[in-house]
Amino acid sequence: MEILRTPDTRFAVLPGFPYAPRYINDLPGFAGLRLHYIDEGPANAREVYLCLHGEPTWAYLFRRMIPTFVGAGARVVAPDFFGFGRSDKPDDQWFYTFTRHRDTLLRFIERLELKGMILVCQDWGGLLGLTVPMTMPDRFAGLLAMNTMFATGDRPLTKGFIDWRAWVAKNPDIAAGKLMKRTCPHLTDAEAAAYDAPYPDIRYKAGVRRFPELVPATPDADGAALSRTARDWFRDQWQGQTFMAIGATDPVLGPTVMNDLAASIRGCAAPHLAPEAGHFVQEWGEDIARRAVQAFGHAR
Repeated sequence: MEILRTPDTRFAVLPGFPYAPRYINDLPGFAGLRLHYIDEGPANAREVYLCLHGEPTWAYLFRRMIPTFVGAGARVVAPDFFGFGRSDKPDDQWFYTFTRHRDTLLRFIERLELKGMILVCQDWGGLLGLTVPMTMPDRFAGLLAMNTMFATGDRPLTKGFIDWRAWVAKNPDIAAGKLMKRTCPHLTDAEAAAYDAPYPDIRYKAGVRRFPELVPATPDADGAALSRTARDWFRDQWQGQTFMAIGATDPVLGPTVMNDLAASIRGCAAPHLAPEAGHFVQEWGEDIARRAVQAFGHAR
């Protein structure tokens, strides 16, 4: 297995994302791999917004939300999963598993000693992230969920997702920027290029290609039992605040899926529907971030 590292020159132009990269080179269990994250706002802030991206994005996806979170006096931490963004990218697709990605999150949170967290998640950021609070409940105070789900493997996958998985299988050299531009037409060409930046060529895209195959389709798939336990935990034991925003035009994880998710989370208020937003809700994130900090009582 070769460990690929995207050259820094690829990230020279990142519109709206002036944040300094930070790295962990010795995460327990991941020797020889470098994980990237950004860490903004006061180090001793009471609230920490932990922002978890999905596919085929990276921490850049949160650039429209970070200023509002920091402006509310919070700390914002946004890592890139291995295979994405500025993090290292093993070229062997079999490296990427549900369990390994989740373990990355656990070790990352422990390394940074994060507490008072609001989990901000969308797409795979939720499929993985929603399984974490039950393991370390004292560290989490809130949840901001956007177009995601519990990956329980006990319900049929949506046609939209099945079509997406088939498309990725037929198009292994995924053009991330082109995809983002198509689903978020308000992006500038430079913003779309920032989503292409992590991937100089097809060799760097093993992690991106692998994510669709990792969504549990059966009850015994990797991560499915864990996700069912997490669903039960959120329904019965979750004590934190929850704010949910739905990108209404998402054909994969849109209103039907998200309303079902809301019904599975104890104390979840009626979700906010963003009528123009698609799957990548964060690209319409300014208003959502403002609504979230107000709902959590963090607004200044």
